[in-house]
Amino acid sequence: MLKDKVIVVTGASRGIGEAIARACIDAGARVALASRKQADLDRVLASLPAERAPGDRDSCRAIAVACHTGKAAEVDALFAKAVEQFGRVDGLVNNAATNPYFGPLIDIPDAAIEKTLEVNVRGYLYCARALVKHAQKRGGGAAIVNIASIAGMRASPMQGLYGATKAAVISMTQTLAFELGGQAIRVNAIAPGLVETKFAAAIVSNPMLRDHVVNRTPLARHAQPAEIAGAAVYLLSDAASFTTGAVLAVDGGVTAV
Repeated sequence: MLKDKVIVVTGASRGIGEAIARACIDAGARVALASRKQADLDRVLASLPAERAPGDRDSCRAIAVACHTGKAAEVDALFAKAVEQFGRVDGLVNNAATNPYFGPLIDIPDAAIEKTLEVNVRGYLYCARALVKHAQKRGGGAAIVNIASIAGMRASPMQGLYGATKAAVISMTQTLAFELGGQAIRVNAIAPGLVETKFAAAIVSNPMLRDHVVNRTPLARHAQPAEIAGAAVYLLSDAASFTTGAVLAVDGGVTAV
C-alpha cells in the first residue's frame, strides 16, 4: 500500500510509533524514525529487516534521527536528513507525545504544562509545517496522520491537560485539512483508546484503573500497539485518497456508547 513512499514517524522508538514504523516498512515504505534518544532508535533500527543493498539510497529501508519535536530547528534537521537520504518525504505520522502529570487538572505544575504543550501541540505543528513546506517545494501532495486520543473527545479525569492537547490536535487536523486540501495534502487523525504501552503504564498496570476502562469498552479489552498501525497505513496510502479531516477512533467501541 505504501510502495515507494517515504514516511517520517515521530515517537518511533517504542509503543504505537514503533508499531506504525514497522507497519509502514512492511507495506513497502521507507521510513525516517524519530525520537529524542538515539540509542532507543538504534535498537529499533537494528531489529528491522536488513537492507537489500547496504549503502544504496534506493534500497535503504529506514534511518534513525534523534529529534526533539518541540524544537523547530531539530524538526527542520530531521526532514533535511530524510530528504538527503531518500530524496523526498511523502507522509508524516505525528506520534511523539508526553504526559508528565497524572492528577487533578487544577493542580498541574507549571513545568508540566509547558512540557505537555511543547511536545503535544507545538511539536505536531512544527512537524506538519516542515512537511508542508517540503511538499510545496517539490510541487506534490502529501499525507499527515496525527495521533490524537479519545481523551481529546471527552472528559479526561486525571489526564486533563493531556486530553486538552489531544483536543487541540483534533482541531489542528481539521483546520489543516481545510487549508491544505487544495494542495492535495491530506490531514487526518487517529484517536486510540487505551493501548498497552509504557506511556499508558499508569493505567494498564493498575488493575482498578484498567478494569474501569475495559468495563466500558464494548470489545472488553485494551489494545496492543500493532492494532493502531493498520489505520495509520491506510490513511497514509492512496486507498484514503478522498479522506481528509477525518478523526478515526480506534478504541474498541468506547466512543460508540
